[in-house]
Amino acid sequence: MKFAIIADIHANWEALQVVLEDIQKQNCTHYACVGDVVGYNANPKECLDLVRGMGIPCVKGNHDEYCSSEDAPEGFNPHAAEAVSWTRQQLTEDDRAWLRDLKYTRMVASFSMVHATLDGPPRWGYVFDKLGAAASFPYQTTQVCFFGHTHVPVAFIRDSMVRGGTYSKFKVEPGKKYFVNVGAVGQPRDGNPKAGYVVYDLDAGTIELRRLDYDIATAQKKIRAAGLPERLAERLAYGK
Repeated sequence: MKFAIIADIHANWEALQVVLEDIQKQNCTHYACVGDVVGYNANPKECLDLVRGMGIPCVKGNHDEYCSSEDAPEGFNPHAAEAVSWTRQQLTEDDRAWLRDLKYTRMVASFSMVHATLDGPPRWGYVFDKLGAAASFPYQTTQVCFFGHTHVPVAFIRDSMVRGGTYSKFKVEPGKKYFVNVGAVGQPRDGNPKAGYVVYDLDAGTIELRRLDYDIATAQKKIRAAGLPERLAERLAYGK
């Protein structure tokens, strides 16, 4: 069984298409989504329809939550808040209901998923370092848990202590727990503009980060044509 774990699509149709093509090339048999299907970019409806149509396990992200409600986005910068307001107008009530019904955490096969943190999923805390990861490990009931939210791929490991760092591919070892950020499909923030996702091969016990070029220029044109903030278009080219 080989899972493709995607996260933070953020309405980036061009990136999502390239990722799905690569997933097929990797012979993945299953899919799962770690949240934030919408927000920031210009194709929320198309991306949501595609993910819904796939019928894959998915957890709720903060943009999914705010784009499906009328609540004022808490902790959002002005550009992100403007994108939330615009996105709400692109979605149907049925779309919003689907997003609202997503759970904060899910068990999938032998692993679990959360968008932000396990110690308080609805608070949308960010895990950037070992201290942040250490707060989630006591709530982790599976050996592997995938998360997103920061748009930065990093893996944290707990055995006798908590360690963490960047990764490309590693083996899941007995007696250890792994809290793994799978990076972002639609808005990477680690200085690498390539779309990212993870392949989790349960049979081989390996987790691999995949990075892919996509048509950034077209995604940027769509953002500008929609009248969304210029900053949202610019940042795609720099992965920040």
